[in-house]
Amino acid sequence: MFDKKLPENMRPLFWSYNFNALDVEKDRGLVIAQVINYGTWRQWKWIAGAYGEENIKKIISTMPATGFRPGALKLASLLFSIDILTYAPRGSH
Repeated sequence: MFDKKLPENMRPLFWSYNFNALDVEKDRGLVIAQVINYGTWRQWKWIAGAYGEENIKKIISTMPATGFRPGALKLASLLFSIDILTYAPRGSH
């Protein structure tokens, strides 16, 4: 498949995580979310090549939409043809 470590140019996206402990496969949801929210075009291309568009689409579709910045989510929805997004329910207050 591919190297289990993220490329070094991804380090700034994971400022609050132990970058060296991240696993490309096990942490794919986190990686995809961080790149979509804060990544450069080059990093977006990397996740598309590493995970494939169908896998990215599946992962984004199952994550709460509130986990993404609105503009980034809109762009990801357009690029990866995502029609259905999961919305976190509001509190009962």
